[in-house]
Amino acid sequence: MSLMTYLALGDSYTIGEGVPAAGRWPVQLAAALRDEGVPLAEPTILATTGWTTDELSAAMAAAGFVPPWDLVSLLIGVNNQYRGRAVAEYRGEFRRLLQRAITLAGDRADRVLVLSIPDWGVTPFARDCGRDIARIAAELDAYNAAAHDETSHRGAGWTDITAISRRQASLLAGDGLHPSAAQYALWAEAALPVVRDMLETS
Repeated sequence: MSLMTYLALGDSYTIGEGVPAAGRWPVQLAAALRDEGVPLAEPTILATTGWTTDELSAAMAAAGFVPPWDLVSLLIGVNNQYRGRAVAEYRGEFRRLLQRAITLAGDRADRVLVLSIPDWGVTPFARDCGRDIARIAAELDAYNAAAHDETSHRGAGWTDITAISRRQASLLAGDGLHPSAAQYALWAEAALPVVRDMLETS
């Protein structure tokens, strides 16, 4: 049986800054699916800590990925918010990235998974830097509302992990900013039923 292919697109949250490779949420998700008998390969990950939407877009162009992939995930935007970019700009760039993800999935929006942006404002890093936690939360909520709207409009899958990041704020890597493998496991658990349904659809 040939394995299904998986392309994970994103930033530090997808590459798993501060955790071993096995702790990254796309790797944990693929492993969980294989445990259930879904023949999903190890993910190909295109992600780097600090990337914004435009930087991910440039990296995708340089990579020259060829469709179709059986599953494509997209988690991007926290660095846009961190750099103070407008929600309207993010929406436009996210929309174009989402369309590219759908194209990479063989023009199948039902094989694209979008994850919401976690809230880094609840971390010790944000507190130690004297950041306005309420403002971060409000801005990320606006970013996520825009991403959810675009995702729903195109019929792609959505998993909200923002609430998990707020509830499990103590599950962090050593830098006090990025999630630990244990928090990533909760993200993978939340995404699992969505992706299972996607891959069981012919």
